[in-house]
Amino acid sequence: MNLTLATIPSKEIMPGYHGKLVHSETMSLVFWEVEKEAIVPEHSHVNEQIMHVIEGEFEFTLSGKTKVYHPGDIVVIASHEKHSGKALTPCKLMDVFSPARDEYR
Repeated sequence: MNLTLATIPSKEIMPGYHGKLVHSETMSLVFWEVEKEAIVPEHSHVNEQIMHVIEGEFEFTLSGKTKVYHPGDIVVIASHEKHSGKALTPCKLMDVFSPARDEYR
């Protein structure tokens, strides 16, 4: 399967989080455009996750420790590890999930 990011429709998965999603059998890739002040409440999931900040400043709390992340920063989130976040500016993020996030399909 060959795709172009520009042709993938965007879905608002939660308020302020607009994602372009790509799924394989075992992983999901999400390109997020995040509105300033948009919040992801604390949660956890079975999926391992890797987050990459492409643009903007994103405040992220992982296992109770909060840090502000900038372009080029990468965060590895283990399965069932509690995390939350807030866009301090408009942001572009990329997330990889394994196994695939079936609820995002």
